[in-house]
Amino acid sequence: MTRRTKAVGLASVALAALAGGLASGWWAGGHETVAEAAAARLPDELPAFFRNGGKHLAHFAVDPDRWKNREMTFLRRYEEGNHFLDTEDLDGKQLPGTHRYDALKMVYTELKKEPNKVGMLPYAIMEYYERLTVGFYDYRKAQTNPSIPMKCLVYGGTLAHYTGDAAMPLHTTRDYDGRNLPGGEVKQKGIHAKLDGFPEKNKITPEEVCRGLEAKKLDDVWAYVNKFIAESHTHIPKCYELDAAGAFDKPTDESRAFVLARVRAGAQFTLDLWYNAWLRSEKLPGHW
Repeated sequence: MTRRTKAVGLASVALAALAGGLASGWWAGGHETVAEAAAARLPDELPAFFRNGGKHLAHFAVDPDRWKNREMTFLRRYEEGNHFLDTEDLDGKQLPGTHRYDALKMVYTELKKEPNKVGMLPYAIMEYYERLTVGFYDYRKAQTNPSIPMKCLVYGGTLAHYTGDAAMPLHTTRDYDGRNLPGGEVKQKGIHAKLDGFPEKNKITPEEVCRGLEAKKLDDVWAYVNKFIAESHTHIPKCYELDAAGAFDKPTDESRAFVLARVRAGAQFTLDLWYNAWLRSEKLPGHW
């Protein structure tokens, strides 16, 4: 099994997490919570089908992990790098703000590394943000077409998966499941599964996550995405500190507040990108 793959289904997720062999963003319930919380705070100017689509958005938010089913040979290989960015492996370089293929070229030729091991998370976010923008444009032009709301919900929900991944600090580091020490030793192996499952196991709800969130207009979405991932990266030491204290195994007020804050950050991030996709769609030129 490749580095960041998993089988479908909550039962298999739970079993594999106990074995310490996975690296998903959050368990299914955590991704659903991020999406539902973001949907609950959408401004009234967005279409009603999207504002009221929290349950649909939540379902689609888990799809990218379903696509990593080990039987999906072609899809799983494409998908595996979309869920993380090992910031340290960029060697201080900035990712190109153009498209995925420029990033693949940079990682291969300049860094001499494999893109699926470095991660392509910012591009997965941007690609689904733009898919949603196109979907919203189509809705503005043909509001009675019943196919268009369906695709907007699929794109929006899928986007919510990757924004949720970005809020999970261990998705921004090569030390995603333990500190890699000289000599090959891995310290605190298994931390990823503990943090992954925390929102679901400790009943962090969309209602508490969404309180006080407000969508904001962005001047530069690409810059915002990269700033968010960089900020998420700063929380890695706290993850390891809480794990070392056993606070993910037996939750404390501090560990619950920490994880709640990360889930809220993911919901805010999702809300902002959904909102800005809608704003951008108004000025999008015609497709043809």
